[in-house]
Amino acid sequence: MAIEVKEQMSLNIAAARTLTTTTKSVPQMQEITSRWLLRMLPWVQVSGGTFRVNHRLSYVLGDGLLTFTSNGNDVRVVPAELTELPWLQGFDDTDTLNALADRLVQQEFEPGELIVQAEQPADRIFLIAYGKANKLGTGKYGDQTVLEVLADGEHFGSLSLLSGTWPFTVQAATHCTLLSLSSQSLQELLNQAPQLRARVEQAQAAAQLPQNKHGEAAIDLAAGHDGEPDLPGTFVNYDASPREYSLSVAQTILRVHSRVADLYNEPMNQVEQQLRLTIEALRERQEHELINNREFGLLHNIDRKQRLYTHSGPPTPDDLDTLLSRRRRTHFFLAHPRAIAAFGKECNRLGIHSPAVELHGVKLTAWRGVPLLPCNKIPIISNQVTAILALRTGEESQGVIGLHQTGIPDEYQPGLSVRFMGINEKAIISYLVSAYYSAAILVPDALGALLNVEINR
Repeated sequence: MAIEVKEQMSLNIAAARTLTTTTKSVPQMQEITSRWLLRMLPWVQVSGGTFRVNHRLSYVLGDGLLTFTSNGNDVRVVPAELTELPWLQGFDDTDTLNALADRLVQQEFEPGELIVQAEQPADRIFLIAYGKANKLGTGKYGDQTVLEVLADGEHFGSLSLLSGTWPFTVQAATHCTLLSLSSQSLQELLNQAPQLRARVEQAQAAAQLPQNKHGEAAIDLAAGHDGEPDLPGTFVNYDASPREYSLSVAQTILRVHSRVADLYNEPMNQVEQQLRLTIEALRERQEHELINNREFGLLHNIDRKQRLYTHSGPPTPDDLDTLLSRRRRTHFFLAHPRAIAAFGKECNRLGIHSPAVELHGVKLTAWRGVPLLPCNKIPIISNQVTAILALRTGEESQGVIGLHQTGIPDEYQPGLSVRFMGINEKAIISYLVSAYYSAAILVPDALGALLNVEINR
């Protein structure tokens, strides 16, 4: 049987493309995100490369989160992390810290079990290695109220309590693993370590000095008086060792073969496209560092009083209301997109509708008029929990600010330079691309966080 061959009537597409060029896009990159944090932070010029945050003198010492290690069922606090306790801030005797860690006793509590009871002798300090506990108090009419939710890395009990009674009750909300230090064990160690005793006495003396509710040295004032009484004299004392933030850097060396730069620059410049994508990656890393860097990152510099925990697991409107109440103004929330979705599910479940807000031409989820900005740099840890940050920004508002330096040599963008490094013997052109940045929290309540936010319910 003969096969009929159809005669070609016109030039086919494959042949035609050999005589024309294609329409091209610039190189695309999946890593690029909206980078809301970089867009929303007010950036402050740091001419000397270092920014100092001056404060009133404060008698309240640092009391951040503690870190623990686990060997099977046995849990131990990292000795150096004990300096996060308010009465051990700045203490650097490694042997004494190790001895203190060895004296901590591990205890397990089941959900609903009382850890401490109000009005009972306060004879120990507790560190929470794992779990969530409710600090309970008594309301005006004798009913029980939740004063605070405590979780991993927190602690309760202080030196001032060891000679008195518990002013609150603590009840385990989940299975809890705690480490406790009895007053007897502490006293034995104080007798053996003069340096530790001196540090404890210094902390106790500071706690007795006149101070306001924020721990700042008090300013004596008179008000509501009649006649001509003697007015108090006062002055505003400053912190003698204020915190300083040095600019951090993200850098890379961009390499382009001279043959590519010379011959393949139509219809788009190869060096410019290589540089554009490299800068996008640097800016992504910059935002990641602003959130996660252990020195200046937002997640690692949240004041303990500004750390809150969800009451039930997923983020609820009640949780965000509590977070909003911790500062005089909140400009925006920052959350992982999956955390924002989890909040939306809770609103749907409760039948609550929160109007969206428009920001920079984009409609965004909001609560109480405060936008929830997506940021995938906030980590989701293995058990599917994350954090939601709340920020007040700007120098005038005593908020969170970004730090950079403009006018640097070979500046390509504000705070970012591209320096020609020469051509090597293989005809490869090299450019040093550097971005300089940091962030500063001017007062503690400028930044808060809702922690242990569950996103898989």
